[in-house]
Amino acid sequence: MNPRALVVPFTKMNGAGNDFIVIDNRFFHLTDEELSGLAKRYCPRRTGIGADGVLAMSAPTEAGAYFRMRYFNADGSLGTMCGNGARCLARFAAMAGIDANPLVFDTDGGRHTADLLEDDLGSVRLHVPPPKDFGEIELQDAEVDGPTYGIWTGTEHTVRFVDDVAEAPVSSEGPAIRSDAALAPAGANVNFVEVVDGDAAHIRARTFEKGVEGETPACGTGAVASAVASRLAGRVNADDIAVEMPGGTLRVGFSLPNGETAAEAIQNLTLEGPAEVVYQGTLEV
Repeated sequence: MNPRALVVPFTKMNGAGNDFIVIDNRFFHLTDEELSGLAKRYCPRRTGIGADGVLAMSAPTEAGAYFRMRYFNADGSLGTMCGNGARCLARFAAMAGIDANPLVFDTDGGRHTADLLEDDLGSVRLHVPPPKDFGEIELQDAEVDGPTYGIWTGTEHTVRFVDDVAEAPVSSEGPAIRSDAALAPAGANVNFVEVVDGDAAHIRARTFEKGVEGETPACGTGAVASAVASRLAGRVNADDIAVEMPGGTLRVGFSLPNGETAAEAIQNLTLEGPAEVVYQGTLEV
């Protein structure tokens, strides 16, 4: 250990397999550049701690919030929002002594509220702003069959419907669509969705995440994108949808006024699932 290094406690957490290095940055005041560097250094799975990204709980900057969430992807890029990360950070905030339920906090994707549920999984229900910009995208470079839908759920997402998500070409179509010129400059996460039962509201999804540049076991904003797109595209009839992902099942709930077909009309949007502590340790900055 470098005697001159700053030693920072961290908590490793996961939400349905989507895993994070979580830091209480209210005390350390690490800069965005430092947090980005930590993500690049410690997120690699063979040479670091291993995670999809770094979550920092920073002091609030706006009235009415208990903290501000900063999220950096494994490649060091800033993420505007991470649904599973937000749920984990809410659980972490309670562990850190913020005694409030619900919890109100700000992210780069807007203000969010979280309910801490008392169950064996430490579940958290996240209330999120309405999605926007749902519609079919005309890809310019990626050669794929069938429509590709775009939607914003705190960050950029695309959705493709497939017959069997287990056989979906995530590793080939995922990076091609993620970097397609039609989605420049931000790019987009790519969700492959199988509707298991439209009436019973059960779908399966796999997500190729930008910033991680690979498939992750779960993606919270991807689960929201997949569920909402399934509803708006007429493939699911209910407004409470189980989204089965490789790392676990998340639930997406919302209400949609009769006759409305725009994402912006969605109300009471929630994302619910487990937020679990894996272990605690320290790292050097």
